[in-house]
Amino acid sequence: MFKDLFQKKRKYATIPSDRVGRGAEPGESERPRREVPEGLMNKCPKCGTIQYSKELEKNLKVCPNCGYHMRLNAMERIHMILDEEGFEEFDSGMVSVDPLQFPGYGTKLEQQKMKSGLREAVITGQGTIEGLPVVVAVMSFDFFTGSMGSVVGEKITRAIEVATEKDLPLVIFSTSGGARMQESILSLMQMAKTSAALSRFNEKGGLYISVITDPTTGGVSASFATLGDINIAEPGAVFGFAGRIVIEQTIRQKLPDDFQTAEFNLAHGQLDLVVHRKELRPMLYKLLEMHSVKGGY
Repeated sequence: MFKDLFQKKRKYATIPSDRVGRGAEPGESERPRREVPEGLMNKCPKCGTIQYSKELEKNLKVCPNCGYHMRLNAMERIHMILDEEGFEEFDSGMVSVDPLQFPGYGTKLEQQKMKSGLREAVITGQGTIEGLPVVVAVMSFDFFTGSMGSVVGEKITRAIEVATEKDLPLVIFSTSGGARMQESILSLMQMAKTSAALSRFNEKGGLYISVITDPTTGGVSASFATLGDINIAEPGAVFGFAGRIVIEQTIRQKLPDDFQTAEFNLAHGQLDLVVHRKELRPMLYKLLEMHSVKGGY
């Protein structure tokens, strides 16, 4: 019986090598090529840990090994923060045009729409967090690096005005590469427009919570992203106005390795809180509840 057990061989399926029939040398090691479905695995850009994409999504796209917070697009952020039911989007049909006839801009806009699945770099609307009403504006870096053009500024301004009119708290999630250069001065004007709208909102006593995500730079960081009553950032998020290289060349000094990170800015008084993504929704609910008044805000 034992003799038969050890002599009997199991049958294995053989996967032919891609080199079979293409002149492989006799005796040369042939390793079959295995195709991995695209998107099945994900590699952390910080520590290199490879993990299943579905497991990463369950962990809110935070690396379980090093805690690196990967970027979320606008819809992912909305699903993560707001209650499942009741989200009402504002100005969904508003899209950018090419007012200055900038070479290639119109084509790039169409490419960005196809690539990201979005119509612009920000989604605005009204929803609830644990039942508490809130107006939100959520930027997305995967549409034109979250750059702020006329439409982004206009949509955010309108969202602020809705919050002002309805006396609702406002939460803006920022991520941006700065102003959209293809719209020149029209883009730069959005800094003043959004800031002025926030000033009117503040005069009426509205609560504005700014959530800064990686990265937030340029005109967005110099306007509404840093004007919150409470300024929060995700761990490791980079934000500031000019980039590291530009600053170092200007001041002719070497900057700290953690310069412009959320932790650096918190230590130097530019932030109120650094909140892990898993704790962000509970923290926002807590802040909204603390500032709420029975029957309204």
